[in-house]
Amino acid sequence: MSEKITALDLPAQKLSDETQKYFDICREKLGLVPNVLQAYTFDETKLRAFTMSYNDLMLGDSGLSKLEREMIAVVVSSINKCYYCLTAHGASVRELSGDPHLGEALVMNYRAADLSDRQRAMLDFAEKVTEHPGKMEEADRQALRDAGFSDRDIFDIASTAAFFNMTNRVASAIDMRPNPEYASQWR
Repeated sequence: MSEKITALDLPAQKLSDETQKYFDICREKLGLVPNVLQAYTFDETKLRAFTMSYNDLMLGDSGLSKLEREMIAVVVSSINKCYYCLTAHGASVRELSGDPHLGEALVMNYRAADLSDRQRAMLDFAEKVTEHPGKMEEADRQALRDAGFSDRDIFDIASTAAFFNMTNRVASAIDMRPNPEYASQWR
């Protein structure tokens, strides 16, 4: 790890063959090992917990598309001003949508983006979970149902927003730096 990944000095530990294989898959599919994973190499148990949660939320079965989940990640990260996640997940939104303008609009202000009513309702909910979680009420969940989301989808929207609120705080607190490759991808 030659580039600075975080402001902390946490030396990487020897990783298991299973984790090395996971990193090899990342290199093959993404062309890199995301710095968020590299940041956890000081403690493989924490790394596994992070990857299991991330993979379940972002890649697992859901009524939400991969793009919708990435959109939530970007909007939450925009509110929290998380440099790492805005850069990494902004690239994912650009890739999955095929629209570089969508990724940039979501980073700056999702209300400026050309969104469907469904997407706007989803992102309004994610925004409220981020800014005012104690003020969530049935009307917020009903607005999602009215936009076509199931109760399982609502759980997934809430879980995705909550996960990125947590990871944004960790990334900002330790000054996690995104892989430089993300900045130019899918533009």
